[in-house]
Amino acid sequence: MNKPKLVITRKWPKSVEDQLSALYDVQLNATDIPMMDAELKHALQTADALLPTVTDKITADIINVPNKRAKIIGNFGVGYNNIDVAAAKEQGLIVTNTPHVLTDCTADIAMLLLLMSARRAAEGSRMIQNQQWPGWCPTQLVGQKVTGKTLGLIGFGRIAQAMAKKAHFGFDMTILFYAPSAPAQDSIDNLQATRCNTIEELLAISDFVSLHCPGGVTTQHLINEQRLKLMRPTAHLINTARGDVVDSKALIKALKHHWIAGAGLDVFENEPHIDPAFLNLDNVTLLPHLGSATEETRVAMGERVLQNINAFFTNKEPGDRVV
Repeated sequence: MNKPKLVITRKWPKSVEDQLSALYDVQLNATDIPMMDAELKHALQTADALLPTVTDKITADIINVPNKRAKIIGNFGVGYNNIDVAAAKEQGLIVTNTPHVLTDCTADIAMLLLLMSARRAAEGSRMIQNQQWPGWCPTQLVGQKVTGKTLGLIGFGRIAQAMAKKAHFGFDMTILFYAPSAPAQDSIDNLQATRCNTIEELLAISDFVSLHCPGGVTTQHLINEQRLKLMRPTAHLINTARGDVVDSKALIKALKHHWIAGAGLDVFENEPHIDPAFLNLDNVTLLPHLGSATEETRVAMGERVLQNINAFFTNKEPGDRVV
């Protein structure tokens, strides 16, 4: 009996590739070069499943390719705004993601960015690397205290709550949040969190603002020039969600003119093509999308895809189906 054929668009952890290869007819990407649209279309026409990552743009044009063989798209990532899910649904394609397993590591990166931005760590590191450190002095690279400050979270899902837990219990921070729908009351009570009625309310009273909302049309440029002007001049913006949630041009303007004290970014609009103006700013910390980049988490993400694929090919409902 022929094994189902899978196409994996990028290089995955070897242990996961080995597991998939033992069970299926797998086309791997040893070079790790992103696939072009034509290659993605061909994959949908020649394979039973396409396994993309969050950086693969699976557009309606790709999904609507004629003579499709694939029946499922197993996304490597919790976010799936890289896939036109409406087109997938219309075409009868199942889409799955990988929730839960990357929560703690992404929250760790959010806290890392918060601490680095507050304490001007990126500036200090550059000073050392460029051999420009003249030695300690009382006024050098004076940042802001984190302990006891107010953290405002836009979005209050798993990752936001994990960050809130680290901030509240580790740094005695007061937790505010804004979410379109109310989370479970015990989540609020456990963190002694306060729900704001609007984003504007949260921005005006937070020392640190961390973004944890999905990307896509409804949240594109959620943080714009008008909202950045509502933040305190001592406040910091942290983004580990999706790059398009923030208007990059507006943020660069806010940092350049010191409307806010700093920003910590792990995601960017049009990544990996980052607006070069960010590179000329001292008050921004930039990381290359490291949110889930630990060995344990990346393996767990791959294994989550494997579980979903195994369920589908044994006529069971994939546990992480989003469409």
